[in-house]
Amino acid sequence: MKRIYFLLLTAFLLPSCVFAQKGLTIQHLSGPLYTYVTWHENDGEQYPATGMYLITSKGAVIIDTPWDTTQIGPLNDSIRLKHHLPVLMVIATHHHGDRAGGFDVYKRMGIKTYSTQLTYALCEEKKLPKAAYTFQGDTTFKIGGYAFQAFYPGEGHTKDNIVIWFGRDKVLYGGCFVKSLEAKDAGYVGDANLAAWPASIARVKKAFPDARYVIPGHLGGTDPAALDHTSELAKLPQ
Repeated sequence: MKRIYFLLLTAFLLPSCVFAQKGLTIQHLSGPLYTYVTWHENDGEQYPATGMYLITSKGAVIIDTPWDTTQIGPLNDSIRLKHHLPVLMVIATHHHGDRAGGFDVYKRMGIKTYSTQLTYALCEEKKLPKAAYTFQGDTTFKIGGYAFQAFYPGEGHTKDNIVIWFGRDKVLYGGCFVKSLEAKDAGYVGDANLAAWPASIARVKKAFPDARYVIPGHLGGTDPAALDHTSELAKLPQ
């Protein structure tokens, strides 16, 4: 245990990223915002999933649970070691396991979990882990001196997908609603509305035209061009 914490502590001294342990990477993005990546087996291969967290004066807000739920403890420990603050709450951007799959773990830890009412209903319908608290699709949260906005753009990757806007830092967290520039296709579309997706992307671009960073849910990148790329991918034969 002492060795693990030593590695965690020294890793945070690196200029841009921290490797908390195998399977978890944390990188500073802008101001109080950090991205994190965990890995999970998908179609026989290890595949990355990106989440985010915000540091406020009261504690951390995590956006999307780790896909690999064994990394929840290391992520929380890393936040505590780096920032000397607890995790206050977790918000999921839709009902899939790479976003909401860790809700039950966080609830057992006594950490508040949130989703939209639509995401909650889908989790209940599909017998998936549900949030303890719900909110409307468009909601502004004010926590520890920082305000951020949950925004429902319409259907795309799923019928319940939302994005999160951190206006002070001009960061748009897209989750799986936004595909990385590395992506060659729209990914898993079993719950997607491909026909509606481009129009939903257009609503996001109109709502947040000055986004400096756009964070997709998989494969990385921060380029706002990922929005147009996603729109084009949704139009391809799947």
